Amino acid sequence: MVRNEHGLHARPAAKVVGVAQSFQAQVALTNLTTGKGPVDAGSLSMVATLNAQQGHRLRISASGPEADAAVAALGALADRGFDDIPAPASAARPVGKSGSGLDVAVGPAIVADQDVDLSGYRAGDVDAERQRAKDGMRVAEEQLTALRDETAKTVGAAEASIFDAQLALLGDVMVQDAVFRAITQGEDKSAPDAWKAALDAVAADFEQLDDPYQRERAQDVRSVRDRVLRALVGQDAAGSGAAADDGAQSAGGVLVVRELDAATAAGVDAERVVGIAVRAAGTTGHGAIVARSRGIPLMTGIGDVAVPAGALVGFDARAQEFVVDPADGGERLRGVVRERAGERDAALVEAEQPAVTLDGRTITVLANVGSVQDAMDARGADGSGLVRTEVLFGEWRVAPTVEEQVGAFRAIAAAFGGKPITIRTWDIGGDKPLAFLPQEREANPFLGERGIRVFRRRPELLRDQLKAICQVAAETPVQVMFPMITTAEEVAWARTELAALKPPPGLKVGIMVEVPAAALRIATLAEGLDFVSIGTNDLTQYTTASDRGNSQVAALADGLDPAVLQLVDRVVRGVPDGVEVAVCGDLASDPAAAAVLAGLGVHELSAVGPQVPTIKARLRQTNLEVAATLAAAALTLPSASAVRDQL
Repeated sequence: MVRNEHGLHARPAAKVVGVAQSFQAQVALTNLTTGKGPVDAGSLSMVATLNAQQGHRLRISASGPEADAAVAALGALADRGFDDIPAPASAARPVGKSGSGLDVAVGPAIVADQDVDLSGYRAGDVDAERQRAKDGMRVAEEQLTALRDETAKTVGAAEASIFDAQLALLGDVMVQDAVFRAITQGEDKSAPDAWKAALDAVAADFEQLDDPYQRERAQDVRSVRDRVLRALVGQDAAGSGAAADDGAQSAGGVLVVRELDAATAAGVDAERVVGIAVRAAGTTGHGAIVARSRGIPLMTGIGDVAVPAGALVGFDARAQEFVVDPADGGERLRGVVRERAGERDAALVEAEQPAVTLDGRTITVLANVGSVQDAMDARGADGSGLVRTEVLFGEWRVAPTVEEQVGAFRAIAAAFGGKPITIRTWDIGGDKPLAFLPQEREANPFLGERGIRVFRRRPELLRDQLKAICQVAAETPVQVMFPMITTAEEVAWARTELAALKPPPGLKVGIMVEVPAAALRIATLAEGLDFVSIGTNDLTQYTTASDRGNSQVAALADGLDPAVLQLVDRVVRGVPDGVEVAVCGDLASDPAAAAVLAGLGVHELSAVGPQVPTIKARLRQTNLEVAATLAAAALTLPSASAVRDQL
């Protein structure tokens, strides 16, 4: 069975190809779950587009002198998770050419989002084009090998393995056969056209895959394509893809690209390029992984906005803001850069210290996580205030077993060193589907079966998850909370399901407060609970009747709207004695808002991992009596913008 989070994507597929090619055997893979295959296990393009996802079962077959040994070796590789070392989402920056580590940048635009210009290429006869095709491939191989070795030294082995996958694609017999067949038999005998057609076809295959992460691998294929094309037309691509063209890396510039491939992210001079703006959306591409690992400020999804070369541009990824030719000459964004740099440096020094306010009260600051890697990256967190199980297992096509969930929860707990973790039970519906639990189409899914409502009808899946939570809670501090609670009857049902499993004494139980009705009747709902956690994202969209995913009404869905803050205040004041109040929505990741929440009396804040040190630093500068006065005033203001002005 494939157990990798993103299935058999390019990097683990390259491992399969390497093993298959090391034996005197013809090895084939068949996806038994989908019926696709068999495909040649020695071809990266075939293996990576087999659409083998997490939970799928594969059959390995082979013939030839070393068939048995090949099958055994590939079976062992599968048992090791295909040696798929996850590239960290935000690793410590390596020694050498690394970026600022911020999420904001400003500088002249280095526009490198054009296709390779083939207009000047003059094709020769068949023999000449075949030789040029080989020469282009050889040059690309040399460049990718150099990039891999340099990346391994300066960034890390996981990031370097990205280039092993690209090298395997370049050496793919299926791809090469298509190239040379097109030159020999096709009407167009151009080596560039043959390489472009062959690799465009592979990219198209990737784009048809079900898994979003696997679909994003198409940009790696196009990266290899452009590298070969540049070699064929004599353009410089010595390590940084499009970014190297025309000596474009002017000091302090912001690189603007259509897609960010790993080669560009690895080769860009981070001492001269202050940030990268990507037109395409998506944050899980290999280029994004490498850029974040190098500490290069990055913003994706800027779209088709016109960016003249050399124009002053800037972005604030935290605020999802991208500007061209700002009226103030970029002074505001430069101020944000200075502010964030100062925040980061000061916060990181004391990240592991508790968040003790100026008047001596401690606020617990935890991290929201959706993966083991998130937990590993959450520097300074006092634990996790939200383990998003629907994200942790979001790409699984079959429901995880109790044992598989126990393994994941243990790994997250270990990453936090035994600090408390709060596991939210399956929170699906609306914009959060689960592949292994299809739901009927609803006219308004955000007001339909979401969270706990789904599992009144499918309790077996919830029971399995509660069993796993109870097992882990017997070993390490764990809290469990139920999402999308509206009525006391729902709380009673969930607690009855948990009680039937005889949970360990130390397991704390709570609910999410995301619905205005829950906030208004909190005294009843929270009776007998250990804690409640306010999900400000949903609470905001339900309070303001603004779909948080609809850009047309995004301005209304502001968590600092006084109406939302009044509901937070209602929860803090209305919970029974002894019930802790936490906030785990995006509002807890905003340093200024964090002080307001603390002023309202919230006991715990759970933020996105990278913001934890900054949130703790802000709270250390806060006097809770002053914050309480400001928070009380905020409740009376007319709008969210007025609250922000006050802050």
